[in-house]
Amino acid sequence: MTVSAQLVRFAVVGAVNTGTYYGLYLLLLHWLPYIAAHVLAFALSMTGSFFLNSYFTYRTRPTWRKFLLFPLTNAANFVITTGGVYLLVDLAGFSDRYAPLVAAAAAIPITFVVSRTIMLRPDTPPPKAAERVG
Repeated sequence: MTVSAQLVRFAVVGAVNTGTYYGLYLLLLHWLPYIAAHVLAFALSMTGSFFLNSYFTYRTRPTWRKFLLFPLTNAANFVITTGGVYLLVDLAGFSDRYAPLVAAAAAIPITFVVSRTIMLRPDTPPPKAAERVG
């Protein structure tokens, strides 16, 4: 599969993941402050994102190793979106309902690059040069 096809699939998964996140965020806003709602919705949607990216975007087998590394793909996303939500709501006076959507757009390219690197990484390291010669 080409990188451009993966990028299109990544965008589809991202749209589904964003919808899941945003729905959970709005639901949780009834009981939690906006930052807590953001963090919990983000964590829940990240699990779904792992499986969608594994099966649909990269067509790779999900493994515990990839699952444990997958949060790294969202570390930059989390920092950018959390900082963005804070800046937009507290400093710019933006609506807490729409700030996450704006902040998420800024994180997409970084998340794709990191996600692709982790999800397509072999589960076992390649043999060393000395082991290949034989």
